[in-house]
Amino acid sequence: MAKTILAVLEQRENKLKKSAYEVVTTAVSLSKQLNLNAKAVVIGNDIGNLDEIVKYGMGDITHFKNGDLANYSSTAYTDIVTGFVKEIEAEYILFSDTAFGKDLAPRVAAKLNAGCLIDCVHLEVSDGNLVATRPVYAGKALMELKPKSEIKVITIRPNVFKAHSSENNVITNIVTKEVTSPDLSTRVIEFKKSEGKLDVAEADIIVSGGRGLKDPENFKLIEDLAEALGAAVGASRAVVDAGWRSHREQVGQTGKTVSPSLYIACGISGAIQHLAGMSSSKYIVAINKDKDAPIFSIADYGIAGDVFEILPKLTEEIKKIKT
Repeated sequence: MAKTILAVLEQRENKLKKSAYEVVTTAVSLSKQLNLNAKAVVIGNDIGNLDEIVKYGMGDITHFKNGDLANYSSTAYTDIVTGFVKEIEAEYILFSDTAFGKDLAPRVAAKLNAGCLIDCVHLEVSDGNLVATRPVYAGKALMELKPKSEIKVITIRPNVFKAHSSENNVITNIVTKEVTSPDLSTRVIEFKKSEGKLDVAEADIIVSGGRGLKDPENFKLIEDLAEALGAAVGASRAVVDAGWRSHREQVGQTGKTVSPSLYIACGISGAIQHLAGMSSSKYIVAINKDKDAPIFSIADYGIAGDVFEILPKLTEEIKKIKT
């Protein structure tokens, strides 16, 4: 009997997050290459958009339901996932490398005595075996890994593995299992909303600012450009440490790792820790008055100039195009 690859899906406020579809697409693709059954699991209360998973080729979905599990609980979620893995004899367990996946995946791996590969940016099958690629040394190098453990736990970097709807019709089997007496020793009490702002970890376009903006009030230039592009606002560690911007906007090794289609770095020199958090972006545009700034070494397009002159003009031109 073929073993299983299990996609663990993240939900927030009773809706599957964008990263869930990326995990499903990756799991379905790998299942075909490795000759595995593909299944998905989600934990929560009522999930409003659960049926959408079927569009991405996943027909076997299990929903563990309990009103107390609407918000994340590391203890309860770990127990449920590990119990389900044993029940279905899953060989691979796939998570997104979001805050959810970063916390839950190692816990599941520890309880299952499984190998754990974190923040993978590429997965391929070679001679019937999975080969995973992940950044090391603050993104300066890539390491290829071949997991040998009986059970493999893997997290994939958001926005790197794109979600694709499937043209093939699949038989839908959505099973809901009521959870009684979950272990709620630790749980999230509430989520603080970021005033409707896009999350840099999931945004397709990000405009980030650094110390080159000289003053927190000048971030209005970043916000204006981001609004024109429909982008999220990001920030370097230096400006976050200075109290100019919230930590939730920080991009880098000690902030959030991002992989948008377009990353615009404004007044950011390109410290190693920042490059580690955004170097996998599809296209990088750098704006900096120092033509020798390290950020230009990884940029696809570079503008050596004053951000205070360039950003207003760039914003104005984008608005003209979009009107």
